[in-house]
Amino acid sequence: MLDEPLFTPVRMGDLSLPNRIVMAPLTRMRAGPIDHVPTTLQAEYYAQRASAGLIVAEATAISPDGFGWADTPGLWNAEQVRGWRRVTNAVHAAGGRIIAQLWHTGAIAHPDVRGGTPPLSASDVNLLQESVTPTGRKPTVKPRPMTIDEIRQTVADYARAARNAIEAGFDGVQILANYLYLLPQFLNRSTNHRADEYGGGIENRARILFEVVEAVLDEVEPSLVGVKISPMHESGPMAAHDETLPMAEYAIRKLSGYGLSHLLLMGNTTDFAGTPLEPLMGDGMFRHFRPIFRGTLIANVNMTAERGNRLIAKGLADMVAFARHYIANPDLVERLAIGAPLAEIDWSTVYDSGRRGYSDYPTLRHAMA
Repeated sequence: MLDEPLFTPVRMGDLSLPNRIVMAPLTRMRAGPIDHVPTTLQAEYYAQRASAGLIVAEATAISPDGFGWADTPGLWNAEQVRGWRRVTNAVHAAGGRIIAQLWHTGAIAHPDVRGGTPPLSASDVNLLQESVTPTGRKPTVKPRPMTIDEIRQTVADYARAARNAIEAGFDGVQILANYLYLLPQFLNRSTNHRADEYGGGIENRARILFEVVEAVLDEVEPSLVGVKISPMHESGPMAAHDETLPMAEYAIRKLSGYGLSHLLLMGNTTDFAGTPLEPLMGDGMFRHFRPIFRGTLIANVNMTAERGNRLIAKGLADMVAFARHYIANPDLVERLAIGAPLAEIDWSTVYDSGRRGYSDYPTLRHAMA
């Protein structure tokens, strides 16, 4: 299979990648629970997966205000930078490439991870989801609307985290702007009821996204900066409506003008049937947005080798991101290349602690031995 599209080299911004297989970001809750510092265990885990053309590291909080998920890492202080340096050094020593994903959880956070204070968001809309706290999952609460000064500080926090990522040895950064987190909470009219310059029409609601992008680009070259964004349909206030697709089209078309290294576009993670996003189901997401984004496009969600090869061959994507398969298959590239069976995930350990179910999955060679 080595002559198939997935296994051909590709250029992404300043990076020359040996194959088009991306390890998608996976929150695994193995960082220090108090200091949010990446551990030597995480360095081992990522180095095991260094044969990927590119690793996108797990979502990483840009600031204490942006932190909102128990046992996940940060990128706002020197100790966290040193922790991530251990990870990037290990990946580079194994021949890999890794970029950081910058994260502000917004309203998905819980007061239990914020010293008792409510989370911040565009408006005071409860997402009606679950927060992940040190004592388990709990219902989300009503957030506090951010002040203008807090928005400006958050934009600055993204820039600082991007600068810290490069200092930590990452090969680039990715701004997380989809799913249930802060930036989508501003983009969505159902969670953004503001009456100032960050609310109202599509352009105003997208203002914070582009302020973040431009602040990050002041610190990091565009060829090292990407964005993860997609139109989504979730339960509660984040359900798709008639402006969900126009907002995504506006944002992605404008992002296309910045000369970014990549766009990571997720396919449907929920059933779009009966919603305004129904035409985007399956490969429809990539058919729709491929003409809109001029640059490297990474396709994600429910990927197989066969589907990835087809998307690349048809020009609908340049690279393909695999998520769950990377949990139990550190040598996923090699397994896909020879058509070997994939190992099964022990789901009881995905959000556990320690090596079990994290860095103890054997490669195919070791399993056979």
